Amino acid sequence: MKNIDSATQERIKQWLSDEYDQETIEKIKALQNANNENELIDAFYKDLAFGTGGLRGVMGIGPNRINKYTVGKATQGLANFLLNNNTNEEVRVAVSYDSRNNSKEFAKLVANVFSANNIKVFLFNELRPTPMLSFAIRHFRCHSGVMLTASHNPKEYNGYKAYWNDGCQLVAPQDQQVIDEVNKIKSVKDIKFTPIASNITLVDEKFDAIYIEANKKLSLSPKEIAHQKDLKIVYSSIHGTGISIVPAMLKSWGFNQVHLVEEQATPDGNFPTVKYPNPEEEDAMQMAINKGAQVDADIVMATDPDADRVGLAVKNSNGAFQLLNGNQIGSLLTHYILSVKHDLKDLKPNDYIVLTIVTSNLIADIAKNFNVKAYHTLTGFKYIGNLITSLLGKEQFLVGGEESYGYLVGDLVRDKDAVNSCAFIAEMAA
Repeated sequence: MKNIDSATQERIKQWLSDEYDQETIEKIKALQNANNENELIDAFYKDLAFGTGGLRGVMGIGPNRINKYTVGKATQGLANFLLNNNTNEEVRVAVSYDSRNNSKEFAKLVANVFSANNIKVFLFNELRPTPMLSFAIRHFRCHSGVMLTASHNPKEYNGYKAYWNDGCQLVAPQDQQVIDEVNKIKSVKDIKFTPIASNITLVDEKFDAIYIEANKKLSLSPKEIAHQKDLKIVYSSIHGTGISIVPAMLKSWGFNQVHLVEEQATPDGNFPTVKYPNPEEEDAMQMAINKGAQVDADIVMATDPDADRVGLAVKNSNGAFQLLNGNQIGSLLTHYILSVKHDLKDLKPNDYIVLTIVTSNLIADIAKNFNVKAYHTLTGFKYIGNLITSLLGKEQFLVGGEESYGYLVGDLVRDKDAVNSCAFIAEMAA
């Protein structure tokens, strides 16, 4: 192991101590016995950074990987921050997870650590999308929340998204304050792993109806849907969480012809039918497009593993399906929302839309055409969510989005919501 520097060797030595479980120790020894220096160096040369977006990385052993110890450390740091800043009240958090390998186990671990710190936890008992986690934080009046997901990264990855009490991902100053607390934890002994079961409340499928009903109230054209209830929709969850709620959402809005891509309908962290589970990629959308052609669908939609991004294909003038890019989808959604509200004489002087600085200005031009204010934020939907919170009670958010296929209609959540977007895209198509 001559190529491994002393600091990295010290980290390896620490992980071989009895603070860590036997399975982890055996895996480290196996790498040593195989002289796998490259893997040892990459897994141990640094700590996986808890950044402004939380954690994201390859799963495996070592401080530079996603595993129960790095997830536990992040959770203990977040717990310490919440307890230090809410000394006179019961602290509450919500936890959900996607279809990735180990996401469910990590979610249970996160809930256990929070509960061990005497924090009340609302844990989804089955996988559910990121936007439902954001909605749950607001519904249960939580101080924070955690989503176990690596969005549309390859199957080797997992991640940990931390949320604030408004349902938005952490932004300044809380993001850096949480990072500081996480970095203070130097030993596994500082992490409370033993759960207090009475502090954990399971969130079951009854919550789906609450989320669906809240979104249904946002519908702008229920009469149009009634006329076009046979609109043919193809939907794929690309082995992700969307299957748990998108078909039910579409049905509740009145769409009766929703065809699933069955080969991709089962949640599976190996994402066996695609290279990357990313609806921005044509390859990931291909099976859905094929199904669309087979059933002569009107529109084809697919969501990423945590159902916060949506891809869309529509028929071109030749009758063949054509993928729309993120700017096109955002422009169509914005025009639809504003034009219907205009026709209903429901546009108000304090209405506004939001887009990020890398998103097409066509969206802002559409808003200008309707005399609706358009705000630009930094890249990242958390900045849109934070703006919605900051303007609450003063101005009315209508729709927001970014070019990377993330959109939100209405202010029920503070993150991009592909479930909500699928319903509005279908309504727009009707």
